[in-house]
Amino acid sequence: MDKIVAGVIGAGRIGKLHINNLKANPRVRIKMVSDIFADKLNEWFKDSGVEQITKNYLDIFEDAEINTVFICSPTDTHANLIKLAAEHNKHVFCEKPISFDDRETIKAYEQIKKAGVKFQVGFNRRFDKNFKEMKTRVKGNKVGDVHLLKITSRDPEAPNLDYIESSGGMFMDMSIHDFDMARYLLDSEVKEVYAKGATLVNPAIGDKGDIDTAIITLTFENGALGVIDNSREAVYGYDQRIEVFGNGGALVADNETSTNLKYYHSNTVEMDQPLHFFLERYNDSFISETQEFVDSIINDRETEVAFTDGIMAQRIAQAAKESYETGKPVKVNNEIG
Repeated sequence: MDKIVAGVIGAGRIGKLHINNLKANPRVRIKMVSDIFADKLNEWFKDSGVEQITKNYLDIFEDAEINTVFICSPTDTHANLIKLAAEHNKHVFCEKPISFDDRETIKAYEQIKKAGVKFQVGFNRRFDKNFKEMKTRVKGNKVGDVHLLKITSRDPEAPNLDYIESSGGMFMDMSIHDFDMARYLLDSEVKEVYAKGATLVNPAIGDKGDIDTAIITLTFENGALGVIDNSREAVYGYDQRIEVFGNGGALVADNETSTNLKYYHSNTVEMDQPLHFFLERYNDSFISETQEFVDSIINDRETEVAFTDGIMAQRIAQAAKESYETGKPVKVNNEIG
């Protein structure tokens, strides 16, 4: 195989992002996209690089020529679509999280295993050049035995309230990337989570049953400790920083800025603000994650982010929510049948 034939389910913001990246990949033919608002996408469709557009996602599964499905629809549809893809013997790229329910996720996992198709979950931050290099150096013992992991992840502004209602909550929607990054960097499972949260950005988020500010502490099976701080609103931009500290030193990944220039003058020192949002900050990582997924299919190798990575991050998110609600540390189930 030298090219995949893809169908994309969901043409919202993240779906269009993946379509644009796939369009630029010579090893991909985008045959079909499905979206319930397909009749409103006619202008976009003309220059999308997609051959067909439909309202009915079943059209993608019933097309024998399509061998790969990109699931970019709302989370509550993911598990069912994954199972359909397995039934139709199609490879799957699925945005995070896999689902809101562990039992549904495990059912989907079992069907993917049975079908023997490729599966990758959309944890794009693993493909960021800085974080990949940090992982390489941690694995190469550059900081010795890891003692502490610190992750700061803050959005520039809160999403709209309609999104808050359907997101699954801050831990599942936002912090889940940080949970995956913690496992990725330390190559160790999280065995216990303790989370504190508050509504400090917008009281209406609390009215929707969610939080917008959190501190999460992690205890890893290898003995290391971690802390994640999240906020839905950083007025200076998209704040993404990581530090790994050990008995041999520390590695620090700072924010990406438009330039690395600093302006020194008589009153102060100035530098560029962090890039404004995830589409700018992680643009290259989104390109890389789909390239790697396509390569895993064409060259028949394991995907870079496995189904089990999605399961584990989802379970940490569920444990964080339980900890926040109960005020107690919560053990994470790391057993997969």
